[in-house]
Amino acid sequence: MKKIITVVGARPQFIKAAVVSRQLKDNFEEIIIHTGQHYDSNMSDVFFEQLGIPKPKYNLGIGSGTHGKQTGMMLEKIEEILFKEKPDYVLVYGDTNSTLAGALAASKLLIPVIHIEAGLRSFNINMPEEQNRILTDHISKILFCPTQTAVDNLKKEGITNNVYNVGDVMCDSVLYYSKLANATLKIQTLNLESIYEKKVIDKWYLATIHRAENTFDDKKLLEILKALNELDELVIFPVHPRIKKMVDDLNKQFQYNNIYFVKPVDYLTMLFLTKNAKKVITDSGGLQKECYILNIPCITVRDQTEWIETLKCGYNTLAKPVYEELKEKIENAQIIDSHKINYYGDGDSSKRIVDILCLLENKK
Repeated sequence: MKKIITVVGARPQFIKAAVVSRQLKDNFEEIIIHTGQHYDSNMSDVFFEQLGIPKPKYNLGIGSGTHGKQTGMMLEKIEEILFKEKPDYVLVYGDTNSTLAGALAASKLLIPVIHIEAGLRSFNINMPEEQNRILTDHISKILFCPTQTAVDNLKKEGITNNVYNVGDVMCDSVLYYSKLANATLKIQTLNLESIYEKKVIDKWYLATIHRAENTFDDKKLLEILKALNELDELVIFPVHPRIKKMVDDLNKQFQYNNIYFVKPVDYLTMLFLTKNAKKVITDSGGLQKECYILNIPCITVRDQTEWIETLKCGYNTLAKPVYEELKEKIENAQIIDSHKINYYGDGDSSKRIVDILCLLENKK
């Protein structure tokens, strides 16, 4: 049985790994490396437990740091493990520093790299994620794309060999786990009623903001929070550990009474909050896509999106972190065509990936 080492380190990668690992287990020996890029228990440990992901054999415990320091430490430790384990493939997801470190370590040792979620482009090279995904694509040997747009992007860059449009594994996760995020989860788990004088909370906006371009200093985050605080329903805001101190300081200063700041929540709770939200305001790539799949209007606080398909028919709206513009776009956002195109697959992307890997192995 061929050996695959999977490198994960961030919350979206745990979610994707949950469905892919389930398909891999009957055909490949999989060893998981957790870099520790997301180290908070609510953003890491709970995902492995809740989603049934195989326990990582290696946890590098890297934690936070500058991009160069974090990536360099990961690269060094992953290389040591690859020397020891001698895998046939290294599998990476998406566009994080963990992705790039895993791909570089494998490529230097001439181990074929499998990139899931290949070919995405925001065309903003200043984004660390854009740099990571481009570099990873150009050293990968097998590239699994979530959309035809991603395939076309790779072709424009001269990458055509072993490129496959398999649909999106995140779609697999949303469709599979959203069934578990219904009656078993209630908004009471966030203690909203006790804070809001026992008022029944049945309508809310969901907001997640964490990217560097929106949190580099107080000014942009201040504009975002001001717009959120004036919406017509409560805003539930899971706070990324990296910006917790900034959010706490701003909340003490300005007292955002319409925003309920909570710790990062587990995946099933996040699905529940998303699928029942009035609208979602985010700068996350994955959440844009989940909103599209779940038919929830999304306002993305960015100048570009790698998920350009979501911009059609009002499913996703781009907005700058400027109070007036953001508030207006949130209030006016609405889906204008419910007959959307199924860009991201039918929930079988993980199976397609493993079937292709098996086919390539049989051809050797």
